[in-house]
Amino acid sequence: MDIEPNEKKRQLGGELVIPVLSIVFVGYFFSTIWNSPWTAQVSAFAIGGVLVFVCGIFILRCLLWLREGDGALGFGNLFTREDLASGRIWLFVTTIGYCILIDWLGFTLTTFLFLSISMIILSRGRNAGFILLISAAMSLGGWAVFIWAFDTRFPRGLFETAMKALLPHG
Repeated sequence: MDIEPNEKKRQLGGELVIPVLSIVFVGYFFSTIWNSPWTAQVSAFAIGGVLVFVCGIFILRCLLWLREGDGALGFGNLFTREDLASGRIWLFVTTIGYCILIDWLGFTLTTFLFLSISMIILSRGRNAGFILLISAAMSLGGWAVFIWAFDTRFPRGLFETAMKALLPHG
């Protein structure tokens, strides 16, 4: 496809940041599970393998765009005014907040806050009551499966401590 001289090429550098970092994270994650039970290893390799496969397809597509002259390795689209208007910056801030607060608030409360705030940002404030209900259901489901049923080593907070006192095997 020919590009007009005044037409900008697609800036692929910014689009490749997340796939490349995802592949790096998968490599790190794989290196940490060697001593885990084989069932955890199988699950981790299956999920990580799918992520690497999908990222690989996107990287291959970007390489084809570069070869055809439809793209450039620029980072001009990494941060734009659209990021503020679309809420992407606030989603990033929410993600950082989740990572910081999870040790203090615990898995369930932090996950509830993260899901609620993220979905409210993405919906631009519409259906807040429904979003809070869905976030609560998902957070409680995560607690029931990962902490109550399987006793994983997720960070415990006020909610997890209260449930442990109230429920058998909690």
